[in-house]
Amino acid sequence: MAVYVDDPIWDWQGLKWCHLLADTEEELHRFARLMGVPRSIYQGPPKTNAPHYDLTGFERKRAITMGAIPCTRHEIVAVVRRVRVAKPLPRGAA
Repeated sequence: MAVYVDDPIWDWQGLKWCHLLADTEEELHRFARLMGVPRSIYQGPPKTNAPHYDLTGFERKRAITMGAIPCTRHEIVAVVRRVRVAKPLPRGAA
């Protein structure tokens, strides 16, 4: 299992942000907990189909030091496709 972090390219509140993803949700939460990232910033179903945490560029550096694999934007898209959770079909759409 692995944990991945993309480049901090997203501007928000005067900072650059990136995404922390992992091969499994369990691994994602474990890694975030070890980093000291609060579970309250977790983003996953039903709000998004790719379980992840948003990190600042500063937190990204720490994640890489702790073993996260740095990814380009294209590489992280491949990770998102691999780990995304299928959204349930609307009622009666089956």
